[in-house]
Amino acid sequence: MTVLAVAEHRRGELRDVSLELVTAGRELADAVGTDLHVAIVSGDVEDFGEDLNREGVDAVHTVARGEEFNHDVTVQAVAAMADDLDPQYLLLPHTVNGLDYAPALASRLDLPLVTDAIDLAVEDDLVVTREMYGSKVETTIAVEAERAAVTIRPAEWPQAEGVGSAEVAPFDVTIDESAVGSTVTGFEEVAGGDVDISDADVLVSVGRGIGEEENLDIVFDLAEALDATVSASRPVVDSGWLPKNRQVGQSGKVVTPDVYIAIGISGAVQHVAGMKGAETIVAINKDPNAPIFDIADYGIVDDLFDVVPALTEEFGG
Repeated sequence: MTVLAVAEHRRGELRDVSLELVTAGRELADAVGTDLHVAIVSGDVEDFGEDLNREGVDAVHTVARGEEFNHDVTVQAVAAMADDLDPQYLLLPHTVNGLDYAPALASRLDLPLVTDAIDLAVEDDLVVTREMYGSKVETTIAVEAERAAVTIRPAEWPQAEGVGSAEVAPFDVTIDESAVGSTVTGFEEVAGGDVDISDADVLVSVGRGIGEEENLDIVFDLAEALDATVSASRPVVDSGWLPKNRQVGQSGKVVTPDVYIAIGISGAVQHVAGMKGAETIVAINKDPNAPIFDIADYGIVDDLFDVVPALTEEFGG
């Protein structure tokens, strides 16, 4: 048996969750004493395959068919791999695409499916940790089956590093074209899509502590000085001060920037779920007991209306 992780790409780029799947897959493979195989379906599979060849990967399997994700192609290709490789555990991304095909694939392979995992362990059974009630409670699920499929939440595992020595090779599968019922013809940005905060290296994020919409000017001034992108917590978006595409959190976007500056954000679990994967977190809040300080690498306990302009002057000068 093996552990098989299925990578993901979109619009010509391998997504970060793919390398996080490699990390999670290697940990799981070590726990059960087996090999880690990685699959990539469609797109530039040669380049993607080489990028997925990280330390700990034993084999990379590619299926070249089309440029973008396709439900039917992915289900057929991964099912064929599973029949050949007999994976004990199948790891999939907990993303829009992953959730599109994971149930169909699990049903086809007759596997139990557990979604949105934030941690995995092997005891007598596979133990999956999930969150419930708006991330307020962690629960563990013992999967009482020899084999299972699991989707993992993005940004919960670090991205795999290092260059591996696995063979990257095409997987021989014949796609039944008569069973492919759809195709991607293009992408259309949603309304309000002025920026993509998930791509930003530095995010200056603002919360309800800003008080009113007119005060956002000082946040944008700091972002300009840092060459950063402005994001927000849900209260700011709900108030209509910034568009939905700038919202970070469980009901917004998951972000993993190099630097995340939280301004006037208390640190509710729903918001933290979307940004805790940032490499460095800086919190500015006048409440020393704000939960955001529990995860911050650096904290400034002071009035944001004093701190933010001072930072802008320092970095903009």
